[in-house]
Amino acid sequence: MKREERDDIISLIKREVVPALGCTEPAAVALCVAKATEVLGKIPEVIEVILSGNMLKNAMGVGIPGTGMIGLPIAIALGALIGKSEYGLEVLKDVTPLKVEEGKRFISEGRISISVDEEAPSILYIKVRCIAGEDVSEAVISDSHTNFIYLSLNGRILYKADSSSWASNTEPAVSSGNCGSKGNPDSSGPSLNMLKVYEFATTAPIEEIDFILEARSLNKAAADLAFKKDYGHSLGYTMRHKGDKLFGDSILSHIISSTSAACDARMGGAQIAVMSNSGSGNQGICATMPVVSFADDIGADDRQLTRALILSHLTSIYIKQSLGRLSALCGCVVASTGASAGIVSLMGGGYEEVCAAVKNMVANITGMICDGAKPSCSLKISSGAGTALMSAMLAMEHKCVTEAEGIISDDVDVTIRNLTSIGREAMQDTDRLVLHIMTHK
Repeated sequence: MKREERDDIISLIKREVVPALGCTEPAAVALCVAKATEVLGKIPEVIEVILSGNMLKNAMGVGIPGTGMIGLPIAIALGALIGKSEYGLEVLKDVTPLKVEEGKRFISEGRISISVDEEAPSILYIKVRCIAGEDVSEAVISDSHTNFIYLSLNGRILYKADSSSWASNTEPAVSSGNCGSKGNPDSSGPSLNMLKVYEFATTAPIEEIDFILEARSLNKAAADLAFKKDYGHSLGYTMRHKGDKLFGDSILSHIISSTSAACDARMGGAQIAVMSNSGSGNQGICATMPVVSFADDIGADDRQLTRALILSHLTSIYIKQSLGRLSALCGCVVASTGASAGIVSLMGGGYEEVCAAVKNMVANITGMICDGAKPSCSLKISSGAGTALMSAMLAMEHKCVTEAEGIISDDVDVTIRNLTSIGREAMQDTDRLVLHIMTHK
């Protein structure tokens, strides 16, 4: 692989695999509020937030780090009170108990309004208006969690990206498959296929890619925190401390407990950053922790782990290119497919086995719905993590779901496109129904 192409892929990974504090959807909303507040130049008296349906779905039921509270209102209030846009998705890392109380008063005074734009130009869309007296500022994020496309103060436009360059500011929408109007992917950025992903992961100079080990450090720290304290539904804690009689002390139980524990901490509002993938902390956890846990159990060295993590994360990025940033398909389907490829690498498998693992994953968990970010995501992640190990095991035994079965194609890239077409197109009605159910309970 040529150096220029390698550098493009490294840049792509570094843009898509980044630290995030708390769930990325409320963090993105808080980021947009923080930017609008900075443009306003003072604490707003009123904040109006308009969201796409998918943004609301993914932000309404998740814990906000350092607050002990769930949902968007406190994230919005704190975005105005202590948020710093320079922090990106760690926008709320300066939260304190005193500011939480101030945020609660902000909410109780009725200063925040939240609504859904059914005709939003992107499935990931945030518009914020901050008002103080006669002054009004606006900020808009679209396509990706940190991608500002519009800023204004009192009607004077300070920044406006034309639609063709929306994904060029700060973070790509979905890298080489940007989620443009109404969430349809396009073809900007480095072009990937499964063979290119595999070749990069297995041949790139180790010193160029060992930055990925930070994903191990961050996400393992989140898991370790949840093993010590009650977060979310405490699936990881329960598995680790009470699951021996049912699950045994095994590689599988370690993978499930460590992966779900990191998710418990994140969804439960722990004030700790995790390494995200393609705009999702849970996807970052699911692409990381099964691989890290398996590597620990077999005694793999850092070089082996580095290549396995690169393979896992880049596979996830590649699949997200054609799926889009947000969809009705649970992100753990994508990330655990990457994890299965990474586990195959640690098992000593080659490209053929990696492709078999991907096909086995698509044959198994395609169709898992996304019904928002919330504590019970740890249950879905545990399903993906366990399936990743099973699919890798079968692949190493040269067992692979065939083209005669379901949506699988002999061509692994076609198989991936079959998966993403279902998530991006066929499940649109599912997405709308899920949101309707969630908002009318």
